Amino acid sequence: MLFIIASLEVLLAVIALAELGLEISLAAFGAIVLLYLWVSTHDVKGRYTHLQRNEAPWLYDGIAEMARKAGLAMPKIYILDDYIPMAYSFRNTIVLSLGLFEVLDREEILAVAAHELGHIKNGDTKTFPVLAYGRYLMVLFTAVLIMLTRDMTVSVAALTLLGLYEVTRANFHKEREFQADETALRLLETPMSLKRALEELKYYEDLRVGVKSSALPSIEPTIDRNKKQKVQIIETHPSYDERILRILIEINGTNMFNNRVQ
Repeated sequence: MLFIIASLEVLLAVIALAELGLEISLAAFGAIVLLYLWVSTHDVKGRYTHLQRNEAPWLYDGIAEMARKAGLAMPKIYILDDYIPMAYSFRNTIVLSLGLFEVLDREEILAVAAHELGHIKNGDTKTFPVLAYGRYLMVLFTAVLIMLTRDMTVSVAALTLLGLYEVTRANFHKEREFQADETALRLLETPMSLKRALEELKYYEDLRVGVKSSALPSIEPTIDRNKKQKVQIIETHPSYDERILRILIEINGTNMFNNRVQ
């Protein structure tokens, strides 16, 4: 659906701007492809420490075992020097902040890592950057069409497609979060540890309101602690309460199914 929406936006640009629209489309796609290739070949930099097994055997071995269950190669594990408890993944890499180790126990930290493994297993670390770049293209084409055509019909059509893309992208992200949780439950020895982790992290949600994707999607979130945070108009993540409810339903449903089988 997202591909169709983006294709319609490009088609609109080609129809409205003729040869210029085609040239802009080719140039934009070329720039995005080059940026994606550049990002995919660069590793994290800055306040990160590559975790070695001897530094935290329980964490390294726990993630290794879950990766084995998921049929994945052992992911790289980085520790981010940040007091805000958060985690994210890109390519075959998991990043855990130091803040997680301050508020969660070992089982809960492994549950957070299992969620990120779920994203890797489900292909989200490849898909999410593409969707983010698609969003950049949609914004670019919408701005170009409004400025160059000065046509109300074209402008409304472009804005409508952009809005539709944003809503569809947000819904897709939310569903993938739920799916990553479901995958995590199947990797964990104690599935309820994911519920406990989310319940704890819920109290720190206000600190993460300002965590945004950087200019290079899925590489490193950035935080602006000096500005008043704004509430997002379109949320791309489900609330902690929604995720916790889905986890309880999944666990109880599985238990009910197992009881019927026995």
